[in-house]
Amino acid sequence: MWTKHHKQRKFGRLVLPAITVAFLSYFGYHSVNGDLGLKATEEFERQRFARQGELDVLVAKRTNLERQVQLLSDGSLEKDMLDEMARYQLNVSRSDEIVIFNNNL
Repeated sequence: MWTKHHKQRKFGRLVLPAITVAFLSYFGYHSVNGDLGLKATEEFERQRFARQGELDVLVAKRTNLERQVQLLSDGSLEKDMLDEMARYQLNVSRSDEIVIFNNNL
Protein backbone atom coordinates (compact mmCIF):
# COMPACT_ATOMS: atom_id res chain seq x y z
CA MET A 1 0.00 0.00 0.00
CA TRP A 2 1.26 3.29 -1.07
CA THR A 3 0.64 6.36 0.99
CA LYS A 4 1.73 9.81 0.20
CA HIS A 5 2.81 11.77 3.13
CA HIS A 6 3.09 15.49 2.52
CA LYS A 7 5.31 17.45 4.70
CA GLN A 8 3.32 20.30 6.16
CA ARG A 9 4.96 23.58 5.36
CA LYS A 10 4.91 26.67 7.54
CA PHE A 11 4.21 28.85 4.52
CA GLY A 12 0.89 27.10 3.87
CA ARG A 13 -0.40 27.99 7.30
CA LEU A 14 0.26 31.72 6.70
CA VAL A 15 -1.59 32.10 3.39
CA LEU A 16 -5.12 32.47 4.79
CA PRO A 17 -4.14 34.91 7.57
CA ALA A 18 -2.09 36.96 5.08
CA ILE A 19 -5.05 37.21 2.70
CA THR A 20 -7.32 38.16 5.61
CA VAL A 21 -4.94 40.89 6.78
CA ALA A 22 -4.62 42.27 3.25
CA PHE A 23 -8.42 42.23 2.82
CA LEU A 24 -9.08 43.99 6.13
CA SER A 25 -6.29 46.50 5.56
CA TYR A 26 -7.63 47.46 2.14
CA PHE A 27 -11.20 47.99 3.30
CA GLY A 28 -10.12 49.58 6.58
CA TYR A 29 -8.00 52.15 4.75
CA HIS A 30 -10.78 53.03 2.32
CA SER A 31 -13.39 53.28 5.07
CA VAL A 32 -11.32 56.08 6.63
CA ASN A 33 -9.61 57.77 3.65
CA GLY A 34 -11.82 56.83 0.70
CA ASP A 35 -14.29 58.97 -1.26
CA LEU A 36 -17.11 58.04 1.13
CA GLY A 37 -14.94 57.46 4.20
CA LEU A 38 -14.89 59.16 7.57
CA LYS A 39 -12.65 62.05 6.51
CA ALA A 40 -14.77 62.76 3.42
CA THR A 41 -17.91 62.69 5.56
CA GLU A 42 -16.43 65.33 7.87
CA GLU A 43 -15.59 67.50 4.85
CA PHE A 44 -19.14 67.09 3.51
CA GLU A 45 -20.53 68.22 6.88
CA ARG A 46 -18.26 71.31 6.92
CA GLN A 47 -19.42 72.21 3.42
CA ARG A 48 -23.05 71.64 4.39
CA PHE A 49 -22.80 74.02 7.36
CA ALA A 50 -21.03 76.67 5.23
CA ARG A 51 -23.65 76.40 2.50
CA GLN A 52 -26.46 76.50 5.06
CA GLY A 53 -25.06 79.83 6.27
CA GLU A 54 -24.95 81.12 2.70
CA LEU A 55 -28.52 79.94 2.17
CA ASP A 56 -29.70 81.78 5.28
CA VAL A 57 -28.12 85.02 4.00
CA LEU A 58 -29.71 84.58 0.57
CA VAL A 59 -33.12 83.81 2.08
CA ALA A 60 -32.92 86.99 4.16
CA LYS A 61 -32.01 89.03 1.06
CA ARG A 62 -34.86 87.46 -0.88
CA THR A 63 -37.32 88.20 1.92
CA ASN A 64 -36.17 91.82 1.97
CA LEU A 65 -36.54 92.11 -1.82
CA GLU A 66 -39.99 90.49 -1.74
CA ARG A 67 -41.04 92.99 0.93
CA GLN A 68 -39.83 95.88 -1.24
CA VAL A 69 -41.64 94.48 -4.28
CA GLN A 70 -44.80 94.12 -2.21
CA LEU A 71 -44.57 97.79 -1.24
CA LEU A 72 -44.14 98.78 -4.91
CA SER A 73 -46.92 96.57 -6.27
CA ASP A 74 -50.00 98.08 -7.92
CA GLY A 75 -52.46 97.20 -5.18
CA SER A 76 -50.63 98.95 -2.36
CA LEU A 77 -48.32 101.46 -4.02
CA GLU A 78 -46.45 103.44 -1.40
CA LYS A 79 -45.58 106.80 -2.94
CA ASP A 80 -42.86 107.44 -0.37
CA MET A 81 -41.21 104.12 -1.20
CA LEU A 82 -41.48 104.80 -4.93
CA ASP A 83 -40.00 108.29 -4.47
CA GLU A 84 -37.19 106.93 -2.31
CA MET A 85 -36.24 104.19 -4.78
CA ALA A 86 -36.39 106.58 -7.76
CA ARG A 87 -34.15 109.11 -6.00
CA TYR A 88 -31.71 106.38 -4.98
CA GLN A 89 -31.52 104.85 -8.46
CA LEU A 90 -31.24 108.19 -10.27
CA ASN A 91 -28.94 109.70 -7.63
CA VAL A 92 -31.14 112.80 -7.37
CA SER A 93 -31.90 114.97 -4.37
CA ARG A 94 -33.19 118.47 -3.66
CA SER A 95 -30.87 121.20 -2.47
CA ASP A 96 -32.54 121.41 0.95
CA GLU A 97 -32.22 117.66 1.70
CA ILE A 98 -29.51 115.81 3.58
CA VAL A 99 -28.64 112.50 1.94
CA ILE A 100 -27.36 109.54 3.97
CA PHE A 101 -26.45 106.54 1.81
CA ASN A 102 -27.29 103.13 3.21
CA ASN A 103 -26.06 100.18 1.13
CA ASN A 104 -28.53 97.72 2.66
CA LEU A 105 -31.12 98.42 -0.05
